[in-house]
Amino acid sequence: MTIYPLRKLRLRPGEEHRDEVPIQLEPFDLGGERYLPVPAEAPSELTISRATGGDVFRLRFETRLHGPCVRCLEDAVATIDVDAHEYHSGGDGADEQLRSAYIVDDRLELSVWARDAIALELPEQILCRPDCAGLCPVCGVNLNVEPHEHPDEHGDPRWDTLAELRDRL
Repeated sequence: MTIYPLRKLRLRPGEEHRDEVPIQLEPFDLGGERYLPVPAEAPSELTISRATGGDVFRLRFETRLHGPCVRCLEDAVATIDVDAHEYHSGGDGADEQLRSAYIVDDRLELSVWARDAIALELPEQILCRPDCAGLCPVCGVNLNVEPHEHPDEHGDPRWDTLAELRDRL
């Protein structure tokens, strides 16, 4: 886990500190599947600005998640661009909503923040390609490799009575 020490920073209001920090990224579990970030240690740009009432943090990095396609289970890659912002109030009596959960004991937990930022930037579906046909619902064959159709077989027998009624009308 990557942690950035904040105690050494001596910023006055209006000043800014920039640093390039390699962040250790952990595997990401999504929908029961595991996606691996590549590279596992991503170079990032961390910017800390001192405001009058607290600090503003900005984290920028890019990573790729490798794992199974949600339709066909073949290898898929999703490129994730992260540009995350956080505010942390400097006062001891500040409201909890103005305090960042990523700052613990004068340390910024970058790996945890990066994981949450990746989750916010994920596409709706991670696909091997935009036109992925998926798996056949009858036999389970990958339709990208073997496109085919099955003959229309009898449906659910619970609907037979309605089918008879339809034929009579």
